Parts: sequence; structure tokens; C-alpha cells
Amino acid sequence: MRDKADILAVDRGESTSLMEPMLITESSRFRGGLTDLALELAQKSAGFRRSLPESLLTSLADLVRSMNCYYSNLIEGHDTHPVDIERALKNDYSKDTRKRDLQMEAKAHIAVQKWIDGGGLSGRAVSSEGIREIHSRFCNELPEDLLWVEDPDTKERVHVVPGKLRTRDVAVGDHVGISPAAVPRFLGRFEQVYGAVSKTESIVGAAAAHHRLVWIHPFMDGNGRVARLMSHAMLLEMLDTGAVWSVARGLARNVGAYMAACDAERRKDLDGRGHLSEEALAAFTRFFLGICLDQVVFMEGLMQPERLRARILLWAEEETRLEQLPQKAGNILEAVLYRGDLPRADVAAVVGAVDRHARRIVSALIERGVLSAEGPRAPLRLVFPAALASRWRPGLFPEKTD
Repeated sequence: MRDKADILAVDRGESTSLMEPMLITESSRFRGGLTDLALELAQKSAGFRRSLPESLLTSLADLVRSMNCYYSNLIEGHDTHPVDIERALKNDYSKDTRKRDLQMEAKAHIAVQKWIDGGGLSGRAVSSEGIREIHSRFCNELPEDLLWVEDPDTKERVHVVPGKLRTRDVAVGDHVGISPAAVPRFLGRFEQVYGAVSKTESIVGAAAAHHRLVWIHPFMDGNGRVARLMSHAMLLEMLDTGAVWSVARGLARNVGAYMAACDAERRKDLDGRGHLSEEALAAFTRFFLGICLDQVVFMEGLMQPERLRARILLWAEEETRLEQLPQKAGNILEAVLYRGDLPRADVAAVVGAVDRHARRIVSALIERGVLSAEGPRAPLRLVFPAALASRWRPGLFPEKTD
């Protein structure tokens, strides 16, 4: 049976030119500085990724997914700490219904980002199909209570259907969305423009794509989150980031500027030729690329080998002194940090002990969540648990207080 809103949904015939400009073109007076910023971001991102041992990429990407999820949720007003997110990933949920729902929301976000990081959206990040799949995958994992939104005017509760484009009119702040049945046309134009740009153009265009998708407001709910996941996919592909840094942290820490609209209409003759302001779009692009660059630099600082090694070994020394870890646990962590991973056969030599004692140390480190392996015979690799963020990676996110 069709929803009443589906029947009433209309296309008022708005021209897709309403969301122009969609790119800061080469002829724009704003383009030079933005191109320089895009090239700097590409160089910094590539340099950071190359500086990391291959074995640490997986561990860091796991951490960044939790961090990205935490900050993306925070932008939506949902505060689910990464420690609680980690618990959800182990199916350890709060007894509080609301907290449990938010843990499930976080788990859904991480599942979608992991799919993206594995290449699930490769070549499709700006396609209508890909955008709908992000929404569908995320919403399909949500608890029922989080699949309802309230119409601010009528107070009617509206069900959010995974992957379904909106069939109702919306207004967000001063922005009145395009008619619901026009959404597919606008997404078609969106894909046509952003799917045909060059690599350098696409880095500059990533910010514009982010904003214009939110401007279209294709879904009844979840548009900001979908836009951030789409942007993550775009940056992953354009910059080969390895998923080891996240724009969401920077956006959440500058949420006032992020939420400020750049959809003002053209202000004067020198403000581009489109319906919307080119100057405002250029300012948002500068802000967005600057946030990306800041986050690369921030993560690069946290992962500096000597500083990271010192923080981890100091923690291991203190835990050993408190008898929370066996003696020589720090030796194993140091070996993993130096080599990137550690074959099981080498552990006994690293700690200077018989195999049984070496296995006991490894088991203690795995139990603490700082080492893991793909299987019982696989090499050991480092893990970055959220519970140790304040010690190992200070500033990544606030310490859990409850």
C-alpha cells in the first residue's frame, strides 16, 4: 500500500540551476587559493599514509572509524563515547534503552564506513544509487525507535524508510527544500557534475558536493550523516587516504562554522553567475579543505613514531609496576612498534622466556585489547583501544567520565 505522502508528492518543476554554482571553476577569482590548498592536502595526506608501517594501517583505520562515528554522531546531538562504541562492536550493550539505541546507531555507522573503506562505494560515491545505498545500509541496522522523525509543523511522526527518497516537503532553518518529486532530477544533475571532474577538481569539489547534497536534502532524515560518509568515500578514493584520518572530527570541533549555511543567493554582479552565492561556496570550500588538512596534521602528530612509542611504553611500564600486566609485556609492545607486526615464533626470543611464559604475556596483552591477530598462528599487531585514548593518543576525543 502506498503512503499518502507518496501520492501527494509533486514535482513543482524547479530548474536544477537553482543549486548552481556547483563547482568553483578555473575562471573563478577564488580558484587559485583553493587549488593550492587542495594540492597541499593531497601531498600531506599521501606523506602521512606512506609514513605508517603497513601493519599499522588496519589498526589505525579501525580506530578512525570509531572516532569518525563518535564525532559524526556528536554533530547530530548523539553523544556515544568510543568506549561504548567498542562495547557495542562486541555486542555489549547498555541496559538503558536510549543508550543501547545510540550504541546500535554507532555500530551501524561503523559497519557502513567499513564497507566504504573496503571499496564498497568505489567509483559510485556521488551516484544516486551509491548515496541511496549509504542511507539504506545505515538505516537497515537502526533500532525501530530511531527510524521515526517528527514534522516540526504538524508534529506528525514520519517513518524513515531505508534508502527511500523523501516524499514530503522540508524546511531546514531558512532553507526550503526542493519539491520531493524533484529530488531524483537534482540527484541526477549532482551525479552528472561531480562524477565527471578531474582528480584535482574533485578535491576542490568535494566540499561543494558535501554542501549541495545536504541542500538537496534527499531523505527525510540522515542527510548530514550520509553527506559525511559520502565525503569520506570521495576523499578515500581521491587521496588514497587509507582511511587513517577523518574530516568528521574537525567538523564537529567547528560545528558552528560547519552548520552555517553557504546556500545564500547570489549577492551582487561579482558573486558568480549561478543562483546561489559563489563567494559563500568558496568560503565553505576553504573551510572544509582547511579542516581536512588540520586533521591530517593532527593525526600525523599523534602517530609520530618516537612519541607514540614513548607513550605506549610508559603505559606498559606503569601497568607492569601495578601488576596489571606481566613482566616483559613492554618488550612485546616495543617489538611490535618497531617491526609493525610480530610473528608468534619470535615472541619467546623477544621476552627471553620459554614459550609457555611468552604465551601468557601475549594473552594478557590481547585481553587488555592492545594486541590482536587474525588467527591463533597469525602475527600479532597493535590495537588502539578507545579506553586508552587519553594515554596513547591524547586529544583524539574526550575522556569517558561515567
